[in-house]
Formats: sequence, structure tokens, C-alpha cells
Amino acid sequence: MPVSRRLPRAPAFWSVAVLLVLMLAASGVPSPLYRVYQEEFGFSSGVLTTVFGIYAFALLASLLVVGGLSDHVGRRPVLVGAFLLEAVAMGLFLTADGVGWLLAARVVQGIATGALTSTLGASLLDLQHRERPLGAFINSASPGLGLSIGAAGAGLLVQFAPSPTEWVFGVLTVVFVLAAAGALLLPESSPRVPGALASLRPRVRVPAPHRRAFLVALPILLACWSLGGFYASLGPSLVADVFGVDNHLAGGLLILALNGTGILGSVALRTSPPQRALLVGSTVFVAGVGGTLGALAGGWTALLFGAAVVTGFGFGAAFLGAVATITHGVAPGSRAGLLAAVFVVGYLAFSIPAIAAGIAVGDIGLARTAQTYGVVVLLLGLASVLGLWRAKRTTGSLVQAPVAEPTDRLAPAQLPG
Repeated sequence: MPVSRRLPRAPAFWSVAVLLVLMLAASGVPSPLYRVYQEEFGFSSGVLTTVFGIYAFALLASLLVVGGLSDHVGRRPVLVGAFLLEAVAMGLFLTADGVGWLLAARVVQGIATGALTSTLGASLLDLQHRERPLGAFINSASPGLGLSIGAAGAGLLVQFAPSPTEWVFGVLTVVFVLAAAGALLLPESSPRVPGALASLRPRVRVPAPHRRAFLVALPILLACWSLGGFYASLGPSLVADVFGVDNHLAGGLLILALNGTGILGSVALRTSPPQRALLVGSTVFVAGVGGTLGALAGGWTALLFGAAVVTGFGFGAAFLGAVATITHGVAPGSRAGLLAAVFVVGYLAFSIPAIAAGIAVGDIGLARTAQTYGVVVLLLGLASVLGLWRAKRTTGSLVQAPVAEPTDRLAPAQLPG
């Protein structure tokens, strides 16, 4: 695998991990600010979830079109361009004075995030240590860590700082310009494969040896990301309007409770075989969603937050297992494309159900919408658990024929940092 003489392999790996968390933190920043914008610009819950959802659709389009581009032109050019686009998005948020500006900012951010998600994730798989592979672990743990930092940090600023949007987006604009410059110092870690123009044709490509694992993991991917989308878009409104906690920080803390404990789930199962992590995580996730439904039925705020902690732990463990299982032994020229397929599923689940929920709020109310949403997510989680048990009993491995590449089994007792 060609690696140019820039940053050495190990510092480059951790630099990419930091950039991935930074990008995901920026994607989580707007969540606590949606209610601020809603109060300032006077739009409905349906418009709120549209602003939220258009980001996910732009991200999906980006994943489908340029998700595999870095497999052909190299990682570094894609990273530099996408980070500059992130800086443009932060500048649009900084100058936003209406819903149209918010929509434009989220579209640009979605395009940049889609390109960065697959390219940074593939770079981690490229640069990971052959004896202690951590690429799958960081790819699965970073969404929880990044979204938690972004949501909690923005919630704190909204509650306690004057002009929070100027602080947040002014700083992030500068940070992403610097990130683009920093990406130039990274080594080029991927062999360039012919077919760059053909790769721009929108498609989801899962190599044949990985398709069975992809299908078995599909229900829990849908369940986890659907719940994450609901919390990111309507979670702060749920805390305020259904549970009566009128505090912007509390809404951010609910998102933190879900996403932050996802990191703990990833860490706790990091030494487990990927399929075991997938099964344990799915089971814990189902238990947490059941607790959330109990909190909604009884109006218990403490149970809502406690259930979010349990659900988040299951989310992190299940997503770790899913990524490690699906990407086990994937060939270098297919890494970005396969990760793009995983995140296409994730962000479809992250966006479409949340938009539907926002529309439903106007007809049946937020409490009933949340209960219905929770039941659907619970059924998906149960389907995943049953499917995994069946797969475990019938065959030993979900991957048909691993390629001769470093295994994505996680390194024992190896923590990021």
C-alpha cells in the first residue's frame, strides 16, 4: 500500500481519527440550536424536521455520488475539498437570517459530511496497525463521541453564552479551514484504482462476500439510526413539551445520554468477536427502547434519561459489531465504497423517519408520535436479535470469503487517545 513521506503512519492514523470526530461534532452542533432558530424565525415542527432532514438527504446524495471517489483519486484530494466545503457551510450558518439560509447551510454541510464520512473512515482502515487494528472501533465509536461533543457543547453555549450561534459557527469556520490545510500533511494511503468517472454514478455497492453480513446487520442499523435521528431532531422538543423541562441544556443532555454512552458500548465490546458485539448490542438496545416506552407512558423524566443511557450503550456496541462484521477482510479498493453503503443505510434511517415524525406531530401530538416511533424501532430491534440468533445457529461466520487483509477484529485493551 503506497504511503508518501508526510506524517508517519501512527500519527496520521490518530490525526484522521481526530478529524473524523471533529467533523461529526460539527454535524451535531445544530441539534440544540433548532429550537432557538424555531423561536427566532417562527417555524413549525414540520419545518424543523425538514431543516434537519435535508441535511441527511444531501449527505446521502454525497455518499452515493462521491462515497467511493477516494478509492480512485486518493484520500487526500477528497479530504481537502470536503473540509473547505465544511468551512463554507459554517459560514452560511454564521450569516443565516431565515429558514432559507438554514436549508442552504445544511445542504452544503451534508454534501461535505458525506464525502468526509466514507473517506475518513476508509483512511482509518488504510492506516491502522496490522497487529492492532482499530479502524472498525473508531469508525463505530466516533459518531457517538462527535455528536455528543457537538450537541452538549452547543447546548451549554445556548444556555449560558450570549450570541451562541456566532461563537459556534465563527470558530468552526476557522477550524475547518485549518483542517483542510492539515489534510495536506497526511500520507496518501490508498492505491489509485481506475474508474473515477464511473464511480460518480449513484449506486450502493456491497461486494459479494460481504452481502450476507450486510443484510443480517440491516435491521439493527435501521433501528439505531432511526432512533438517533428522532433524538437529534425532536429530542430537545420532547424534553421540553412532553416532560416539561424547559431548559436548552437538558435537550442537549438527552442527546448526550444516547450518543455519549454509545462510546461506552463500543469500548466495552471492543475485544469481543464482531458478531457477538452485534448480538449483545442489539439485545441491550431493545431493552433500552422498552424503557423509553415506559418513560413515555408514565411521564417519568428520570427513566427517559436512564433508558437513553441503556439504549445508547446498545447502539454503540451494535454499531461496532455491524461495522466490524461487514468490513471484515474488505479489499483496499472497496473500503470507501463499502463504508459508504453502510452509512447510506444509516442516514436514510436517520432522516426519513424523523421527517415523517415531524409531520405527524402536527396531527397526533409529540407524545403519541414518540410512542408510535418507539414501537416501530423496538420491533426492528427484536427482528435483528432474532435474525442474529438464527444466523448464529445455522452458520459460524457471516462473511463468506475474507480477503487476505488485516482482520477488523478489535485489538484487546486498546483505547483511543
